[in-house]
Amino acid sequence: MRTFSFAFKKGFWEMGKPLFYEILEKPATSCIIGICSMIWFYIQKKNIGYSHVGLSYETAVEGHHWRIITSAFSHISVIHLVFNMSALWSLGVVEQLGHLGLGVEYYLQYTLVLVVLSGVLVLAMYHLLIQRFKLEYFRRVTAVGYSCVVFGWMTILSVKQPSSKLDLFGFLSLPISFAPFESLIFTSIIVPQASFLGHLSGIVVGYAIAWGLIHGMSNYWALSLLGWIALVFVLSLKRSGAVDLNFLEIESVTDPSLPSVRFLASNSGRTLQMSALPNGNVEIV
Repeated sequence: MRTFSFAFKKGFWEMGKPLFYEILEKPATSCIIGICSMIWFYIQKKNIGYSHVGLSYETAVEGHHWRIITSAFSHISVIHLVFNMSALWSLGVVEQLGHLGLGVEYYLQYTLVLVVLSGVLVLAMYHLLIQRFKLEYFRRVTAVGYSCVVFGWMTILSVKQPSSKLDLFGFLSLPISFAPFESLIFTSIIVPQASFLGHLSGIVVGYAIAWGLIHGMSNYWALSLLGWIALVFVLSLKRSGAVDLNFLEIESVTDPSLPSVRFLASNSGRTLQMSALPNGNVEIV
């Protein structure tokens, strides 16, 4: 009986680590997957359309800069979510490569960079196509999904650890050195709605990070970037009128060149006052 028990335990561990231990080894990846899953569930429950959270050139011009963040973490279908999160789970190995200069902190710091810069680069590409080549189609194309970041991490890992493999759905394995462009072509063929420009932007930013063109991130700069992201997110929400933020009052002051921030007590609580300076299509990523 003891021999059977020992053989069973040995076989169990040889099959792979229990999911609990893998989650502990990939804490940041696990948290992001949880966040994306909860957002997808909320979107489905509230019947929120992709046009309300996605990123497009037209809405960006109107001041909806908050969509750079919401579009990255939103997905339009369960298949879309599962595909992105399956790839992201495999790429979570980055968190375990501290000896290569990667690790959990590196993963979190440059995930912020990938989210913001890939979204900005997508808008820049749309701007070029609209203004230079007069392709008005891209004015209303709406991008949704976490693939920009996924493709970015694919690219970084392909440079930093070219011997790794990308596992999808537990049965499809791709050499990481070719995975970014293989996946770019593969998704463009089998998923007509897949955003070629969105995926390409993730690859471009990924190479910029991997080759050291974008470098020097630390916990201080990451927290500073996160603070600016939060500030721009809230202010753009207020300015665009997408969400009712009555508690946030924006007023001008005598000298508009000297913005001020102060809290005032009121009957309904604390009110933030800030000075104001004068002056249809969807692509999944």
